[in-house]
Amino acid sequence: MSKLGDFLTTNKIHPNRVVTASRGIERRQKADLELAAKKAAMKAGKLEKDETVLKSKPRSGRPVTSAAMTKAIGGRPLNGPTKTRIVRALNALLGQKKKGEVALKDLF
Repeated sequence: MSKLGDFLTTNKIHPNRVVTASRGIERRQKADLELAAKKAAMKAGKLEKDETVLKSKPRSGRPVTSAAMTKAIGGRPLNGPTKTRIVRALNALLGQKKKGEVALKDLF
């Protein structure tokens, strides 16, 4: 088991709940699509450049998969964005249970 696997068993969180929470968190929404459209219009020269729009990032639209959770629980290596998505989903679940947030370095 890894630190993540031990954390999940300690807090009684099933890995499928993390996958489901991530799907809801990472899903692209209307604001993300509008932001992408504004960036494209600025690149084409149709709008003036706005630094706040250029620096803001939309959601990725890529949730944590069950295969990634299996890898993470097994202690196999993952890339950085996947680790961040797992932590973001876990923090959302811990918020529902009224527990404190966890950091990336605590789990990986």
